[in-house]
Amino acid sequence: MKIDLANLPDEGQHFEGELPPEVFDLQESDIISASALKYSLFTQRFDTELLLNGSLQATFELTCMRSLHSFKQTISMPSVAVSIELGNDGIIDPAPQIREEILLELPTNPRCEDGDSPANCEIDPKYLAVDKPTDDGVEPAPAPEKPNPWGALDAFDSQD
Repeated sequence: MKIDLANLPDEGQHFEGELPPEVFDLQESDIISASALKYSLFTQRFDTELLLNGSLQATFELTCMRSLHSFKQTISMPSVAVSIELGNDGIIDPAPQIREEILLELPTNPRCEDGDSPANCEIDPKYLAVDKPTDDGVEPAPAPEKPNPWGALDAFDSQD
């Protein structure tokens, strides 16, 4: 998405389209972009500022923090406002600012019950120590002997 300020009408202009999933740049992350970033934005210039109003939407594949299962969740922002400070550039690419708006809406603790197809979000019992059988044949570690507070003095007396 490129906006040519020289050709932008004073009353503003509507832009609609998609940015490829690669715009999110999530290579070293547990989050996977599952769709393109869809936008519908009305753009208008105000002196040294470019204002974009409209909607954004993208789908991501996340890992549930409780069950460790992956699920898809769509982030929809029906009413977003993005302000870009204008410099001397004649052509503006608002993709980084739009990307940031969507990424800020991602859940910090994703749960599969909040996904597009809600799932039962339970912790797998194999990860819970309270559900483990006590008769697994493993002996507990021996408890350390309690230190004798008089041991050092007893050793001193025995050297005579």
